[in-house]
Amino acid sequence: MGMALLDWVVSAIYLSISALGALVVIWGVLEAMIRFLRGKVWTRVPDQIRESEAVRQQLGAHLLLGLEIFIAADIISSVVSPSWDKVGILAAIVAI
Repeated sequence: MGMALLDWVVSAIYLSISALGALVVIWGVLEAMIRFLRGKVWTRVPDQIRESEAVRQQLGAHLLLGLEIFIAADIISSVVSPSWDKVGILAAIVAI
């Protein structure tokens, strides 16, 4: 029973952290789309190149944070129940 409980707890933690990573990415994409549309369609920004660069950097920051959160979830999952498949997937994600 002890191992089953540990697996359940780690699975719940893994899913929670993965959901957090997905929320960070979704938030960043929505925020970038709103800023992009505001600058291009709704109101004219005087320096559109600088605004586009700021939107791109902000989206990149959200994507990077989301990726780091996904990696943390995979590390937690791999520590409790390591397998060569999980280690290989984790290595591929980190390499990217």
